[in-house]
Amino acid sequence: MDLIKIIFAILLPPLGVFMEVGLGKHFWINVILTLLGYIPGIVHAVWVIARK
Repeated sequence: MDLIKIIFAILLPPLGVFMEVGLGKHFWINVILTLLGYIPGIVHAVWVIARK
């Protein structure tokens, strides 16, 4: 299941974070990072998924 989340994190970072933690603070941080730049959103999403 983590592989699917990481694929979603690369394609659409907030979706990958949402699948991992729901609508928590990490989701909103990721939305902001993705809006500011796609690459920071991907890095944050993969970090959130990999740390669990």
